[in-house]
Amino acid sequence: MSVRARVLVVDDHVEMGQMLREPLADAGYTVDVASGGADAIAQLRSAVFDAVICDLRMQDVDGFDVLDAARKLDPDLPVLMMTAFGGVENAVEAMKRGAWHYFAKPFRLDEVRLYVGRALEERRVRAEHRTLKQQAEDRGRLGAMVGRSAAMRALYSLVERVAWSSAPVLVRGESGSGKELVARALHFEGTRRAGPFVAVNCTALPHTLLESELFGHVKGAFSGATSARRGLFVEADGGTLFLDEIGDMAPELQARLLRVLAEGEVRAVGADGSRTVDVRVVAATHQDLEARVKEGRFRADLFYRLNVVTLRAPPLRERPEDIPALAEHFLEQARDRNPRSPVQRFEQACVAALCAQRWPGNVRELENLVERLVVLGTRETVDMEQLHPHLSEGTSEQHPLMEAQREVIPLRRLESEYIAWAVSRCGGNKTRAAELLGIDVSTIHRRERSEGK
Repeated sequence: MSVRARVLVVDDHVEMGQMLREPLADAGYTVDVASGGADAIAQLRSAVFDAVICDLRMQDVDGFDVLDAARKLDPDLPVLMMTAFGGVENAVEAMKRGAWHYFAKPFRLDEVRLYVGRALEERRVRAEHRTLKQQAEDRGRLGAMVGRSAAMRALYSLVERVAWSSAPVLVRGESGSGKELVARALHFEGTRRAGPFVAVNCTALPHTLLESELFGHVKGAFSGATSARRGLFVEADGGTLFLDEIGDMAPELQARLLRVLAEGEVRAVGADGSRTVDVRVVAATHQDLEARVKEGRFRADLFYRLNVVTLRAPPLRERPEDIPALAEHFLEQARDRNPRSPVQRFEQACVAALCAQRWPGNVRELENLVERLVVLGTRETVDMEQLHPHLSEGTSEQHPLMEAQREVIPLRRLESEYIAWAVSRCGGNKTRAAELLGIDVSTIHRRERSEGK
C-alpha cells in the first residue's frame, strides 16, 4: 500500500493487544496498542487512525466509552468490537450504537485481518464518494462561476435568491457565456441539490428523437423502440431538468412541454397513461424569444410559463476585469488534463492582450484558447510570441498596457489612455468605469476637461 493504514488495538489485557499487533503489521498496517479505554481515548484525540479494534469489557472506561469517543471524533471511523461469547448481546448493542463489526472470543486471526481489510476498504470508498460528490457540487455551485465583476456579483445574488424556489427559470445569454453553469448553480444552491441534475440540448437531436428523450417511450411505440425508455423528465424527478437552447424546440414539442409544466404529468410516447413528476425546469436560450413569439415560431403561453424568472449570463466583453481570473482558472484545469505540458503561467503582456479581445465566443472561446496554448506550449511561460498566432484578427482593441510593454511612455499618458479604455469597455458608462478603476467619477470628468474632451 502506498499509504499504510493506521489501526488502534485497545485491550486492558496487554497480551491480547500484542497478539493482534504482529499479524496486522504483517498485513501492512501500522499498529498502535492502547492499554485500556482511557489510554485509547487519549490516543484517538492525539492521532489520526483508520480503524479501531476494541475490547468491549474493560475496567473503568469500557468499549462503549471508546466507541462513543471515536464516533464523536470521526463518525466514519470503523470500530470493531471484541467480546467474550457470553457478551454477544452487548456486542449487538454496540453495533446499534455505530460499531462496524464484532468478534466473539476466541476468534481466528485471519478473520480479524479479513474484517479489518473490509472496514478500511469501505472507509476508502466512502471517502472517495464524498470527494467525487463534492467535486460534482463544486462544478455546479457558485464556485464554478468565476468572476468578481459587478455583473457577476449581481448574477450570484440573483441565483442565491432564486435557487430556493421551484419556479421555472429562463437563462438568457449569448452562446458560450456560461448558461449551463448558471443552471447548475440554481440546482446545487437550492433545496433540490440532493436530486438529479439532467441536461439536454434541444438542438442536438431531431425533434422525433428529442420527444422520446424527454418524455420516454414504451416498447414498440415506433420503429426501433425495442425496449421501453423512461425519459429525462422521469430521470430528473425530484431534481432539475435543464433545457438548453429551448428557442429551437419544434412547435409540437413545445405543446407537450407546456402540458408537463402546467400539470406536472408526463406521458411516454405510446403510453396509455401519464406519470406525475416533480421537476424544476430551467431553460436557456440565446434567441430573442419575444421576436420568435411574434413570428409564430415559439408558443406565447410556453414563453410566459417559462419566463417566471429571467437570469442573464453576461457576455465576456462586458466583464473584461474577470478575464485574468478566468484565464488562470482555465490554465489550472488545462494543466490537470495535460500533465505533460510544461506551461505554468502567462506573461503579463499576454493577460493584457487577452483582456483586449472582444471574445465573440465568450467564456467558451477563452477556455478553448487556453487549452490550445497548454497543449501546444513548449515553455513554462506563455509569451506574446506564442499567443499572437492564436488571437483572432479584428476582434481585439489596442490595450494601453500593450503599448507600454513595447516602449516606455509617460505615466500620465498611460493613465489617461487606460481610463479612456476602461470607459470604452463600459460602453461609455463613466460611473461604471470609475467603480471598476476604484476612483471617483469626478476624477474621470476632470481628466477629460483637462484634455479638452
